[in-house]
Amino acid sequence: MDVIKKLEWRYAVKKFDEDKLLSEEKLNKLIQAFNLTATSYGLQPIKLLVVQNKELQKKLMSHSYGQQQVAQASHVFVICIEKHIGAEYIRKYFNRVKQLRNTKDEILDPFKGALIETFSKKEINEVRSWATNQAYLALGTLMTVCAIEDIDACPMEGFDPVSYDKALGLKEKELTSVLALPIGYRAQDDMFATLKKVRKELDESVIRISE
Repeated sequence: MDVIKKLEWRYAVKKFDEDKLLSEEKLNKLIQAFNLTATSYGLQPIKLLVVQNKELQKKLMSHSYGQQQVAQASHVFVICIEKHIGAEYIRKYFNRVKQLRNTKDEILDPFKGALIETFSKKEINEVRSWATNQAYLALGTLMTVCAIEDIDACPMEGFDPVSYDKALGLKEKELTSVLALPIGYRAQDDMFATLKKVRKELDESVIRISE
């Protein structure tokens, strides 16, 4: 597999084939990739909602400035962040570390205490901004895996999070939406599929420092 060719193949799909659906195998690969994505401190302050419901997708489209990809897609991924990331959340993470790695408390406690103290001093907006950065890491992972698996996608910031949260019942889940990723397969008549990628030349986007 040539990863570069896969990345050249991908683009932000403007029109999906509504009749083509992802298999459970493909869907599960993406879900696992989301869960394996890197996050700061390993805290995973993000959660993935997987929507496969045409009626709900049409409703979400109305909160996405009319972008039809949301309604056409096989599935819509909505990447959310946790509303409350404090001492209890951090302790739960370290309990998981201890369970999986059998790490002793005397090793974990200093780092755990430092994180609890650090987050206790942060404003809510600062924590949510940090969590949102983790959502973008996950989005990058998902888009790359989509390309490798020949799955089309369209990353979106252009939607109303308040309306999404209400439509998806996120308030009750203590979550808020930050990114959307409709996925599926491109329509044959999506003109954007044949357009050349517009990117800087490598020497304009990359600086190499060597001896």
